[in-house]
Amino acid sequence: MTISAPGNQPIRHRRRQNDWRLFLRLVSYGRRHGRLLLVSTILLVPVAIANAVQPILIGQAISLIRKEPNTYDFLKNLPLGQGLQILEGLLLLTVVVRLIFTGVQGYLVQKVGQQMTADIRNDLFAHVTSLAVRFFDRTPVGKLITRLTSDVEALGDVFTTGAIGIISDLFSMLVILVLMFQQQWQLALMLLLMLFPVTGLIIFFQQQYRKANYKAREELSLLNSTLQENISGINVVQMFRREQFNAELFRATNLNYIREVDRTIFHDSAVSATLEWVALVAVAGVLWLGGIFVLQEKLEFGVLAAFILFAQRLFDPLRQFAEKFTAIQAGFTAVERISDILDEPIEIRDPVWVGSREQGAGSRERQGGQGGQGSKLLTVNSQPSSRSVAPASTVNQLPTTQVGEIRFEHVWFAYKNDDYVIKDLDFTIRPGEKIALVGPTGAGKSSIIRLLCRLYEPSKGRILVDGVDIRDISQAELRCRMGVILQEGFIFAGDVKSNITLGDTYTFDEIRAAAENTNVAQFIEQLPQGYDTQLRERGTNLSSGQKQLLAFARAAIRNPHILVLDEATASLDVGTEAYIQDALERLLEGRTAIIIAHRLSTIRNVDRIFVLKRGELVESGTHNELLQLGGLYAGLHQLQMLGT
Repeated sequence: MTISAPGNQPIRHRRRQNDWRLFLRLVSYGRRHGRLLLVSTILLVPVAIANAVQPILIGQAISLIRKEPNTYDFLKNLPLGQGLQILEGLLLLTVVVRLIFTGVQGYLVQKVGQQMTADIRNDLFAHVTSLAVRFFDRTPVGKLITRLTSDVEALGDVFTTGAIGIISDLFSMLVILVLMFQQQWQLALMLLLMLFPVTGLIIFFQQQYRKANYKAREELSLLNSTLQENISGINVVQMFRREQFNAELFRATNLNYIREVDRTIFHDSAVSATLEWVALVAVAGVLWLGGIFVLQEKLEFGVLAAFILFAQRLFDPLRQFAEKFTAIQAGFTAVERISDILDEPIEIRDPVWVGSREQGAGSRERQGGQGGQGSKLLTVNSQPSSRSVAPASTVNQLPTTQVGEIRFEHVWFAYKNDDYVIKDLDFTIRPGEKIALVGPTGAGKSSIIRLLCRLYEPSKGRILVDGVDIRDISQAELRCRMGVILQEGFIFAGDVKSNITLGDTYTFDEIRAAAENTNVAQFIEQLPQGYDTQLRERGTNLSSGQKQLLAFARAAIRNPHILVLDEATASLDVGTEAYIQDALERLLEGRTAIIIAHRLSTIRNVDRIFVLKRGELVESGTHNELLQLGGLYAGLHQLQMLGT
C-alpha cells in the first residue's frame, strides 16, 4: 500500500528505511548531549537492582518467619525481631534508592529530550527556509507546520521516554531473570519461555500501530492544511458565503483523522490488554508449578512468594516496554515524515570556493550538481561586509561605477517537466537602462523576475549580472545588488524599523534617511509610535498602500544597483502615487530598472519595452517604435485606450 509523501510522490509504508537507520539519524543529536545521556543511563543500574532485590527481601522475611533452610546465614543467628528489622531497613533503602534515582534520571532524560527537540526543530526550520520556492509550490503550508510542531515533539520521545526507557526496562528484566535463575531455575525457565510468544504479539500489534499512526499523521497534516487555508483566505470565505460548505469539508477531514486515531488506540489497547492477561497467567503458572514443588518439599514457601512478586515485576517492565515501544513507533513515524523534508535537496546553493579569493579565478570551483543537505558551504562576498550597502544618505546618488548589466543567454524555464513558460530568452539590459516588461497574463513576466532573483534555476541557458553567472554569486550578494518591490509588500510582525531593515544592521539615521528620500517618512511619523509602532502579522493594521510605502523604504535603504518594480504602485491611490512618483524617479536615477506594468501609460518614458507572449520575446523597442510597428504592443495599447 502506498501513501503520498510531501511533494505528492508515492512511497511505501516505512519500507524505505528500517528502524535502525531511522534511529541512526537521531544519534548525531544525542551525541550533542552525550554527557547527560550517559549519566541518565548509569542511573538506571541502581534503580534496576533495587527493583529486583525487593522480592528477594520479602521472600527472605517470609522464610525467616517460617524458619526455612533457605534463609540467609547472617539472619539465622539473629532474633526474629532483629532480623525482620534488618530486612525492613534494607527494603526501605531500596525504596529510597528507587525514588531518588528514578526522579533524577527522569528529569535528566526529559531535559535531554527537550534540548534534542529544540535542535531538531532549529535544523528543520533552517533546512526548510533554504529550500527553493519550487518546493513550496507543491507542498501545503499546513503539512510543513505539522512536521515542525507535532512531528518534532514526537521525536523527543524516541530518545527520552522511548530509547532510554527501553534500556531501563530491558536491564531490569535481565537483572530479574538472573536473580530468578539463582533462586529456582525451573520457575525461572517457565517465566522466560512465556516471554517469547508475548514478545511476538507485541511486535505484531506495534507494527499495526505504526501503520495506523502514519495514516493518522497524514490526516493531521491535511487537517492543518485545511485550517491554514481557510484562515488565510477568510475574506474570500466570508464574502462568498462558503462558511457552511468549508465547515463540511473540514468536518469530513476531521472525521477521517479521528477514524485513523481510533485505529491507533485500538492497537495500543490490544497490547496493554494482552500483557495484563499474560501477567495474570504468569502468576497463576507460578502458583501452580510452585505449589507442586512446595507440596513435594522441593521449594520453600518464601521462595514461592518471591517468585510471585518476580512474575509481576518481570511483566511490569514488559508492559512499560510496550508503552515506550509505542512512543518509539510514533517517533519513527515522525522521523520518516521529517526525513522526507530533510532529504529534499537544496536546489539553489551558493558557490563553493577552493582557496583564497586572492589566488584568482583559477582557484575557485563551483559545486557540481544539486546535492542533498549536509554539505558545508563557504559563501564569498565581493566586499568584507555581509551586505553591499551604502549609507542611506547617498541613496539618491549615482553608483560610483557603471554596474547593473543584465544578460539572459538563451534561457528556458519550466515549473514542471517540459512545460516551458520561458522560451529561449536572449537579451541584454545595459547598465542604467530602464526596461519595461509587457504582455498578456501568463506571458512570463513574473517568471523572468523570479529567475533573475534566483528563486528558481533556469532549465537551460544562463543569466549574467555584470558579466558573472548568477550561480557564481552568493545569494546574499546577489540579493544586495537588487531591490525588488512587488505589487503587495509583505509585512512581518514587529515594529516599523525592523520591517525596513529586515534583520540587517542599520542605524536609525539611515532608516529615517531612507524613509525621507522615498517620501514615506511623513506616513510613518503619523503612526501612533512612529518608527516603533508595532505591526501585526501580515500588516493587518496598515492599508495596502501603507504596506507598499514601507516596501519602497525597504528597497531604498539597501542602495541596490538594480531595481525591479512589479506593479509597485498598483496599491497606491492617485494622490499617494503622485506623492511618491518624484521619489521613485530619484530612486531609479542611475540604476538599472526592470518594470512590470499593466498600465501602459506609466511606461512611456522607459528606454525600451520588451513585449512577451507565451514566454517568448516577440517585440522590443521604445513606446513610439512599438506603436508604429502595429504589433502586439500596439494592440494592447489600443485596448487600454478604449477602456479609458
